[in-house]
Amino acid sequence: MIELLMAQHGQIRDLFDEVEQAPPDKVEAAFGRLTRMLSVHETAEEEIVHPYARRKLDNGQGVVADRLHEENRAKRLLLDLHNDGVDHPRFWERLAELRTAVQAHARGEERYEFTRLRAHTSTAERRAMGAAVRAAESLAPVRPHPGTESATKNLLLGTPLAVMDRARELIRKALGKV
Repeated sequence: MIELLMAQHGQIRDLFDEVEQAPPDKVEAAFGRLTRMLSVHETAEEEIVHPYARRKLDNGQGVVADRLHEENRAKRLLLDLHNDGVDHPRFWERLAELRTAVQAHARGEERYEFTRLRAHTSTAERRAMGAAVRAAESLAPVRPHPGTESATKNLLLGTPLAVMDRARELIRKALGKV
């Protein structure tokens, strides 16, 4: 699980690079891939990793509270960027702000949550959590939904939001807007 999530952190950094280096006619598609990856990644962490960390770690509540605060901020930035579109005059400035927030969040997870989870869980527990993360990602919304940073809200709202997000993607694709 930890290796999977850290590899995804690397993929997210690569997706930021892809957006920043894309030719103008490819920025929207690259940003869509970044949005999707960030959305499903955070949902899975909120549903699987954070609840486990709350229970297993000393001061797990505090560690997770900090991560959820960071996730909410990043989701709000991502949603604003998504809603305004890549042609917005402040897109690049706000994308840089998002990148900084996401990188700080990833460092916090890796340092304060993942390292401690590795020390307090067995290989079997981490493997099971990795499988659960993959399952959660397959059902996760593909757009940011600030305010759903808890396992309960994700489980209650996640599937309907994921269906709506994926239907919206299919419609946009059919209309040639992706």
